[in-house]
Amino acid sequence: MSLHSTHASPSISGSYAVVKTQKTEPLREAVRDALDRYFEQLDGTAPNDLYQLVMQQVEQPLFEAILGFTGGNQSKAATLLGISRSTLRKKLAQYEIE
Repeated sequence: MSLHSTHASPSISGSYAVVKTQKTEPLREAVRDALDRYFEQLDGTAPNDLYQLVMQQVEQPLFEAILGFTGGNQSKAATLLGISRSTLRKKLAQYEIE
């Protein structure tokens, strides 16, 4: 997946050129937006264990995506994540990811 998208736009002469747009929404903004929606859904109710909830919601798809990116190579995945292979294996077991 690319951080840039391309769109065809007509030039003055009528031919089409491919132009790059700004970077897509940063991960930080996506998380902030998701949390804002979550708080709206709570409708004033205080969340419990929010840190743990967010970590679980983010870690599992992170590990699934990185394993897909590395073709299942756990050593390469651990290196890209900046964690030890044993920590990765513990997390994979925790989330029941094979």
